[in-house]
Amino acid sequence: MLKVDRLSVNYGYITALSEVSIEINQGEIVSLIGGNGAGKTTTLMAVSNLVEKTGGKVFFKGADITRVAPDRIVRLGISHIPEGRKIFPGLTVYENLIAGTVGNPRLTKEKIAENLERYYNMFPRLKERQRQSGGSLSGGEQQMLAIARGLMMDPELLMLDEPSLGLAPILVEEIFELIIKIRSMGKTILLIEQNASMALSIADRGYVLETGSVKLEGSGSDLLNNPEVKKVYLGG
Repeated sequence: MLKVDRLSVNYGYITALSEVSIEINQGEIVSLIGGNGAGKTTTLMAVSNLVEKTGGKVFFKGADITRVAPDRIVRLGISHIPEGRKIFPGLTVYENLIAGTVGNPRLTKEKIAENLERYYNMFPRLKERQRQSGGSLSGGEQQMLAIARGLMMDPELLMLDEPSLGLAPILVEEIFELIIKIRSMGKTILLIEQNASMALSIADRGYVLETGSVKLEGSGSDLLNNPEVKKVYLGG
């Protein structure tokens, strides 16, 4: 579904990504793990064309989207849930969700209503708080709102950047259960996570990024049991 081929990104004189290649097949959960500054967020931003690429290509369902505008990439079926949630704090929960549908001509009023009901059922706390401002929600609820808003566009590929960041352990488990549930709905997921053990435990496959390059790749279980990954990322 998604192929990143030898992608390179520079920030001035600093190399953020150096010939990174990853592939995600339909229906998979693929996790990117690595330390701070490894290039994980930059990879997602490059796929969404939010940063300038200095080399390489990005393909979605076989089509070259390397130079496609970010809003067009969303309409093609890629939804990017950024680090830090980036909800609209002054809008209500309902308005935040509707904002997630803006600009997609494929979404009829009936389809939007259907999606709204589906995600209210998946995130019942959002339904309870649909008239509250997004800024009044707890951190966990804001993360759920960010994910639900990304799903409202009815994407085929969901890219999640640090969904568990800053959340209590019990909420982290809830978010990961939701990710598994979203995959069961037929969505494909590219997941960035500092919590490497949780990310790899639910991933079909994973990639380890280090200083802008792919250092290791394999199945989630293989990476979980890899001595180098255990030592550097899992505290083992």
